[in-house]
Amino acid sequence: MKLPAYVKDLESCVAQALAEDVGSGDVTARLVAEPERGRARVISREAAVIAGRPWVDAVFRQLDARVQLHWQVAEGDSVQPDQVLYTLEGPARSLLTGERPALNFLQTLSGTATSVRRYVDAVAGTGCAIVDTRKTLPGLRNAQKYAVLCGGGVNHRIGLYDGILIKENHVAAAGGIRAAIAAARALNAGVPLMTEAEDLDQVRAALEADVDLLLVDDFDHPTLREAVRLTRAHRAGGGRTVIEYSGGATLETVRGYAECGVDRIAIGAITKHVRAVDLSMRFVE
Repeated sequence: MKLPAYVKDLESCVAQALAEDVGSGDVTARLVAEPERGRARVISREAAVIAGRPWVDAVFRQLDARVQLHWQVAEGDSVQPDQVLYTLEGPARSLLTGERPALNFLQTLSGTATSVRRYVDAVAGTGCAIVDTRKTLPGLRNAQKYAVLCGGGVNHRIGLYDGILIKENHVAAAGGIRAAIAAARALNAGVPLMTEAEDLDQVRAALEADVDLLLVDDFDHPTLREAVRLTRAHRAGGGRTVIEYSGGATLETVRGYAECGVDRIAIGAITKHVRAVDLSMRFVE
């Protein structure tokens, strides 16, 4: 899978991970004689969706270019317990030193992709997309956003710079949703204009302004269906607004919201509540 244009910090992210783990040197790896070469394989201990290959490759590229990796799975692949993900060979010291940083990236990003895939599967057939948020692990924003794509999800804005999202505090500070939208339009920022709506009156105001994205927050099903009806009528008349639901949807409840007809559902948990996938590296005799 090709890296998105926003992933510009891969090398620096990996360099920081190596610096915090290796520090002045891997003392334990010195138990192994310098010329000794090793071969190892990494396996999954559980079912998962794989994401993070570029970060693993970068770990060993930065650590020791003599290490050769042979991947047996692609990004976004579903794997089963005891399945080999990749093998590696090279100086044994380097394999040992790079083991943990590489697995940290692969476990965390695969955990993100696995969570996303569960939500994507839960809404299959509804035409609704699963979207991420800015609730990401510090320092791993771009990596997790990439993992969302590997899991079949869709990226929301990457940060505060590539989209205007008017939320309740902006509305309060501006003196109302119409005033906030007008102020946003006046910025001529050249980025999508999105606004959150907390009731149907705010939905109507957002549609009148033909915002790019209408984010409805914590609506019950009847209110959500009415917001969808209003949005579809707006689009039928030439409007462009996309409607997205946000508000703590779970795996158990997400399909019900999707069946109300929204275009997208934002799930903060897919990047915020990450459980790393259980992976293991073992030397091969």
